[in-house]
Amino acid sequence: MESVSIRRAWCKGCGICVAFCPRKVLGLDSEEKAIVAEPELCVACGLCELYCPDLAITCVRRGKEPQGEAS
Repeated sequence: MESVSIRRAWCKGCGICVAFCPRKVLGLDSEEKAIVAEPELCVACGLCELYCPDLAITCVRRGKEPQGEAS
């Protein structure tokens, strides 16, 4: 499962992350801070993390271990 972590104290509410999220996972709350509004839609593409000017967002990518040949 993938997820997005937002440091609210660092977020200035510019909305760049919301604009660039292709799955519409993020939104702004009543305090104009970024929130994960639709976590089940997140694919951890990393665009929000890449474009956040305040480094307030971190994408967490979890998945299968790379498959290789057994030793």
